Amino acid sequence: MAEEWSDSPAGRDAVRSGAATPRHTRRLSDKILIAFHQACDQNDFEIAEELLRILEKMVTRRPSQPDNNRRKNMESLVAAHERLWLLRHPESQNHDF
Repeated sequence: MAEEWSDSPAGRDAVRSGAATPRHTRRLSDKILIAFHQACDQNDFEIAEELLRILEKMVTRRPSQPDNNRRKNMESLVAAHERLWLLRHPESQNHDF
């Protein structure tokens, strides 16, 4: 994560003081989704499930401001649930439904 913070002297001072501004702004929900996929890639399904629970809380709670990405976020959440289920039930991939 260190690569996300400014390498300028002001940026280093801000990191030390706890008031750092990230260079790359990515939503927390996006970072959690990335961590979920990494956990799946590493077959750590317990962690993937916990990350999915957190992501679900974030996506389903009432937004504090209008969210134009709500549908996309829900679709990503559904796809993540499906991926985890398929990884835990590989035998189901051999059947046509």
